[in-house]
Parts: sequence; C-alpha cells; structure tokens
Amino acid sequence: MASKDPVTIDRTELRLAYEFVSTGGFGENKAYVSLDTGKIHLVSDFADIMEEDVAPDDVETSDRYLAIPHKNELDLGRDLVLRFVDRELPGDLDTVEDIFRRKGAYGQFKRLLESRGALDRWHDYEERTVEEALQVWCQENGIRLSE
Repeated sequence: MASKDPVTIDRTELRLAYEFVSTGGFGENKAYVSLDTGKIHLVSDFADIMEEDVAPDDVETSDRYLAIPHKNELDLGRDLVLRFVDRELPGDLDTVEDIFRRKGAYGQFKRLLESRGALDRWHDYEERTVEEALQVWCQENGIRLSE
C-alpha cells in the first residue's frame, strides 16, 4: 500500500488556530487539523463557534485529527519570555521572574519592555520564534505549510 502524501495546511490558518488554542488557560480552547483534508476545527467550551465550523464528533478521539499545540507545549509561554530577557535584558531577569509569579504578568512585562525601549524587539523575537516552532511542529508531524 502506497503511503499517503502529507496534508497541507495554510500557514495563516495554523497561526490563527495556535493563537486560539493559546488564548486563556491550557485546555480551554482546542483546535485540530484533519490529517485527511487539512481543515482545522476549533473546539471550545467557552466561545461560540460558528455553526459551519462545528467540529466532527470524533475530532478529539480519532487518530485522523491532530491537536494543534498550546504555546506552553512548545515552550512559548513564560519560558519564551525568560529566554528573551536573558538574551536582551539580562539585568532585568530577576524582575521579570518576579513579575511572572503574579497575576497580570504579561501586561506588567510589556510595560517594562516599553520603559526599556524593547517592545518592538520582543514582538519581533516572539513572532520569529513562534513561526519557527510551528514549522518544526509541522515537520515532526508530516504536515506541509502553504503560504
């Protein structure tokens, strides 16, 4: 039996689904890519998903769907922040570690970045690192990305 060609998904759709999954707490929002069609299905107990986007009943149990990872599964949450600060603002590492022990950390972190003139560098770093991580995830799972 010949092996099936890898499924192709749109890079922008993958990024939007990743953002959806990574919004809120771990597991609150989910997204799955069909390994047969490349269609991405969104699942949430908290958000109203449009009727035409209702996911198949077996999306969470079938091996024909792959869960799109949450940012924490790719070390792109707090760990990403700390890697950036260690590289770009090492004198603020203790402060940022302390910030991330409390609620509202990202807002405080971004205010610190603004005061250091580093907000644009952070956004560039975050964007580049997320894109690289999603590309590696796709390669590891036999998925092709289209523009």
